[in-house]
Amino acid sequence: MSQNKMLLKRDIKEKKELVNIEMDRFLPRKDEYPKQIHKAIRHTLFAGGKRLRPYLLIHSYLLFADNVKSILPVAGAIEMLHTYTLIHDDLPEIDNDDYRRGKLSCHVVYGSDMALLAGDALLVGAFEAINSSDIEARLKLQLIKEFGEEMGHNGLIAGQMADIISEGKKANEKTLNYIHANKTARLINLPIRFGCLLGNANEKDMLTMRKFGEKIGLAFQIMDDILDIEGDSEELGKTTGKDDQANKMTYPAVYGLEKSHQMAENLISEARKKLEKFGEKGIYLDLLANFILTRKY
Repeated sequence: MSQNKMLLKRDIKEKKELVNIEMDRFLPRKDEYPKQIHKAIRHTLFAGGKRLRPYLLIHSYLLFADNVKSILPVAGAIEMLHTYTLIHDDLPEIDNDDYRRGKLSCHVVYGSDMALLAGDALLVGAFEAINSSDIEARLKLQLIKEFGEEMGHNGLIAGQMADIISEGKKANEKTLNYIHANKTARLINLPIRFGCLLGNANEKDMLTMRKFGEKIGLAFQIMDDILDIEGDSEELGKTTGKDDQANKMTYPAVYGLEKSHQMAENLISEARKKLEKFGEKGIYLDLLANFILTRKY
């Protein structure tokens, strides 16, 4: 393993632990009444995962400020939101996947009814976590407002809906871009924007980071589509080959594998150039961008 990969792996582990501790403190214990829902909430949330989105928030913040402890509730909220989407995605009525993060999906262990409620609880809990943070009231209100807008019926849910109704239909570029601009890119861009807001970044830097987020968000989705074809189920911690079986609208379906790889490479190259102005402060975001391109899980 190269020195850069070791550096990134160590830092991801460190930030992941901080976020996990924050979420563990915030959420009810699994033996609190009613136990079943609290166990279900924690099942997928603490099953593993890289905590990529909280990591993006933390390091976007660290470009402009340094008091990480004060923003951990917001980082935890982002991960709770992400896990809510995973639990609901795995449901038989949506993507019907039995595995997530290398373990049985929430609905397989606790039933679809409890998994649905666990996802709902995590979404509501994410708002509560932001509200519990020790940040300026004006900024807290802005985060909550944007959180709802980005994840609602004109955002993430719109992307999920378009993904569902597009199954089995002829793949086209316009619909594909709409799905993933909303379903994936928003959940990559939101923590980056929140990190910048919490760090009091100026408008010019906010714009630079927004463009960075757009590029890595699209690259992340392209690689996710590629890994569904070329990846290993054990490494990924979820079932592969499901996109093709469901006739999903994916980048390889529209552009082919070779062009999809090239698109991801170009996007990551462009994203990394956006970080150059931040010098050494952007090193971990740069390493993460490269990881997105080369990841196997």
